[in-house]
Amino acid sequence: MTGAQLWRENLETWAIPQEILDQAPESPWIHPPVLFQIPKLIEMTPSHQIAFEALPENGTILDVGCGGGLAAFAVGKKAAKVIGVDHQSAMLEMFTENARSRNIDSEVHLGFWPEISTKVEKADVAVAHHVVYNVPDIIPFLRAMNLHAKKRVVIEMPQQHPLSNLSSAWKHFWKLERPNKPTPEDLVKVLLEMGIMAHLKSWSAPVRAGQELEELIEFTRIRLCLNKSSDGEIRSFLQANPQPTVRDLATIWWDIPAK
Repeated sequence: MTGAQLWRENLETWAIPQEILDQAPESPWIHPPVLFQIPKLIEMTPSHQIAFEALPENGTILDVGCGGGLAAFAVGKKAAKVIGVDHQSAMLEMFTENARSRNIDSEVHLGFWPEISTKVEKADVAVAHHVVYNVPDIIPFLRAMNLHAKKRVVIEMPQQHPLSNLSSAWKHFWKLERPNKPTPEDLVKVLLEMGIMAHLKSWSAPVRAGQELEELIEFTRIRLCLNKSSDGEIRSFLQANPQPTVRDLATIWWDIPAK
């Protein structure tokens, strides 16, 4: 089995059983835009630093799955132009406004990567933060990233699937065991099979400011396919099992050979 096949197979194990989905009051696959807004001052992380180092003065940065643009705007005024790609228009509206408030030229594209990649121009640096766990067909995604970068590609991802923080809740409410694959090392194996020698750096960072309890209860209920009648039990569970204050992350990057 190739690395790409294993990547897809591992991601498929995260599927919610159909019998649970069938009784869900609403889709559990939510990405509330409010969670993707960015702070005015962005702390320089290993991922941001690695992108910053490869970006020339007045360069361009492509942010795939951009949300509010944390990865793009972390490089500050060194970027003369930022390009955002996202499948939610509300995210792109935030991205555009954040660029405007920073006096940085911007361009946005609505849709899924790599399907819309042919409409997107190349940039000096291409980044994708917290996206790859949503991509079962990983090779076309990575290939399009590689083709759209002139200098470097930077990918940031959690050490574990982003829904791992709900694994204990799934066991509590549904007696459902959740998987623990794939990992950043698995992505590096896929890249190696593609002929790309990538670097991997593991690091940890404080979790960004958390949600209010009532909001967290709502989002947890939706993601677990539960009804509002479960809110009391969800509240007790969250209070007894507080969210982690530190998250383990990985940065994967590679340089584009000069032509």
